[in-house]
Amino acid sequence: MKRKPVIVVGCDHAGFGVKQYIKALLEEMGYPIEDVGTHSRKNVDYPDYAERVALAVKKGKQKRGILACGTGIGAAIAINKFPGIYAALVHDGRDARLSRQHNNANVLVLGGRPYRKKNVANMLRTWLRYDFEGGRHRRRINKIAHIEKKYHNKIR
Repeated sequence: MKRKPVIVVGCDHAGFGVKQYIKALLEEMGYPIEDVGTHSRKNVDYPDYAERVALAVKKGKQKRGILACGTGIGAAIAINKFPGIYAALVHDGRDARLSRQHNNANVLVLGGRPYRKKNVANMLRTWLRYDFEGGRHRRRINKIAHIEKKYHNKIR
């Protein structure tokens, strides 16, 4: 039986509710969880938690991340600044499936205000169920990695 990856979860204050709900779902499904915060609804900045999730995901080969902020937009922008992080802001099950199959997303980004539990549960379960297809998509992911290496620390 395939070992389940550790899921690193993080959020800002606006994503706290959805993060707590996701943690409950993950526990129910038997996934190991690493919670990097925040741990309350006290106002914090999403880039700080994007960094925590990115670094934790990068540390382990068997790790994936989930990050939430108010809309998911700021968190997605921030976390995609880290080399080797492929974060996808998704809005439905189809987005979640394709982010894994075609884009090999290792971080799922969600908006926390407002969120519908049924939709979040569907996106989460779908995202966890699918793997990267490779094939023509591997070529595209390799091109993204090449761009990342080519311009890392060169553009100022």
